[in-house]
Amino acid sequence: MVGACMGDILVKVHESYRWVVAVCDEDIFGRKLVEGKRVLDVSGEFFNGEKMSEDEAVAEIIRCNREDATFNFVGEESVDLAKRLGIVKDEGIVLIEGVPFALVLL
Repeated sequence: MVGACMGDILVKVHESYRWVVAVCDEDIFGRKLVEGKRVLDVSGEFFNGEKMSEDEAVAEIIRCNREDATFNFVGEESVDLAKRLGIVKDEGIVLIEGVPFALVLL
């Protein structure tokens, strides 16, 4: 296990010529985050993924990373997980309403 005491994470893989993977903390799903000109809608189908434990999410993120996927991480747990996996660095994280968000285009 990469970490401890995490809640569930929602993971949705949008498979096209290049996979786009939406990863968000379950408690963030359903919210629309607005701060100044920044708006992040986490309420739609894009983020409505499969509920996974941390171990399941780690396995799925690693699998998708091997497929040259792009990622959208939203929420403290999801972004922290991406940092621990080496996918996200601190300078790539933006806060919207205090919620961390990272877009990864590898």
